[in-house]
Amino acid sequence: MSKRVFFVSDLHGSEKCFRKFINAAKFYKADTLILGGDITGKVLVPIVEKNDGTFSLSLFGKETTATKDSLGEYQKMLRDAGQYCFIATEAQMTELTADKTKVEKIFCECMLSVLSGWVSLASERLRGTEVKCYISPGNDDRFEIDGILKDDGPTVINPENRVVEIGDYEMITLGFANPTPWRSPREVPDDELGQMIESLAGQLEDPGRSIFNLHVPPHGTEIDRAPAVDEEFRYVKQGVGAVKMISAGSAAVRSSIEKHQPLVGLHGHIHESKGFVKIGRTLCLNPGSEYSDGILRGALLNLEGARVKEFLLTSG
Repeated sequence: MSKRVFFVSDLHGSEKCFRKFINAAKFYKADTLILGGDITGKVLVPIVEKNDGTFSLSLFGKETTATKDSLGEYQKMLRDAGQYCFIATEAQMTELTADKTKVEKIFCECMLSVLSGWVSLASERLRGTEVKCYISPGNDDRFEIDGILKDDGPTVINPENRVVEIGDYEMITLGFANPTPWRSPREVPDDELGQMIESLAGQLEDPGRSIFNLHVPPHGTEIDRAPAVDEEFRYVKQGVGAVKMISAGSAAVRSSIEKHQPLVGLHGHIHESKGFVKIGRTLCLNPGSEYSDGILRGALLNLEGARVKEFLLTSG
């Protein structure tokens, strides 16, 4: 049985990108959708309601005033770029400034509300079709979302840390990463990451016909190149104005691919490293990410028998 797979990663809360992802099933005639981690956003924008009935907000770094009529447009712009937002009075903002735990609570509430809406949207849009939608967390995603990312009937499936069947193929999924400078929620030492992958790979009946949906790309490849940062998260310069690039992927991921030679490796994590590489017989893909611009980058694959018949990196 052949399968037509559309894979994306690193949407980071972008409403526009998620809706494009769901619509891609029909657009690309895909029977399998895979969202490979880093689903949630990173930024919370307060919208301050003023006494005169206007609203003040920071719109991509620019202080902006909105009216009741224009507020919805600004909220949509923020959500399409992956930023959460909430409305508060000036008095409430004073309280929040003094108590960061309240800000954290609001962030989590926004994050869970948006993700819950996404799962419901996917279930609704894909109901009555043969499309399966696999959504799993990545290293930047907090553990609080795991209760939302439960299997929702036959359509929306969380494949994290298990083997799932996709037609005649098997897929293992792992959203954890080797350590990063940002100390994200789902990071483990690289040797531990390797043990986690091996535990999953050991359950496969035929690794050569499997999909390795591993959020982190293999180390030392064209799809794991990221800008180097210092202790204060500033880009490290190299030469005249150039940013130093380093391999930020996982040696354990590479080792597992070299050992088991799956049919395909689906990766993300490094937004700047769109591309593909071959490791032995295995095709490894990273579609990259431009979520903040509302651009959905993806990979479309036709799987036929024990081969990737064709693939295409997409943008739209």
